[in-house]
Amino acid sequence: MTDDNVPELISWGDFEKVWLVAGTVIRVEPFPEARKPAWKIWVDFGPHGERKTSAQVVSLYTADELIGKQIVGVINFPEKQVGPVRSQFLLTGFPTDAGVVITTVERPVPNGTRLA
Repeated sequence: MTDDNVPELISWGDFEKVWLVAGTVIRVEPFPEARKPAWKIWVDFGPHGERKTSAQVVSLYTADELIGKQIVGVINFPEKQVGPVRSQFLLTGFPTDAGVVITTVERPVPNGTRLA
């Protein structure tokens, strides 16, 4: 049994299975069909291609603020249907009382660079 405040230990091999990759937001559109306010977001992951997702980040980010932002996404989850959108990656972030703060890189790296 694990305590919710104490993370279960994983192996380096477990970590290597998760593809956390840098990409640049290239397009953002409203997602009016979403149950909670969200954006449809397209990201260029370099050699891994362009992928789209939906994200409930409208409380902290306008579409214009997102365009050009370099983010971190998980690109090796199976695709997931979110209403009419086929989500092709998980946009990572930190939940706060004000909304989700998107994980970004501190300096530009080539799109497709994997977190190590």
